Amino acid sequence: MNTRPLILLLLVFYVFSPTLFNWMINPSGSWYRPYIIWAVVIVLAYFVQGRRGSDEL
Repeated sequence: MNTRPLILLLLVFYVFSPTLFNWMINPSGSWYRPYIIWAVVIVLAYFVQGRRGSDEL
């Protein structure tokens, strides 16, 4: 299993998390901003699971 893309993704998330968090909790923002973040997380998890074969556990 190649873990480099996962480590790179975590590093990018760590670098941009303060900006993303401030964008998400901005009081003048839309009510659905946190749901956008969760939708992106769910879609990424779906694609990561979809690449795995059915015989892998």
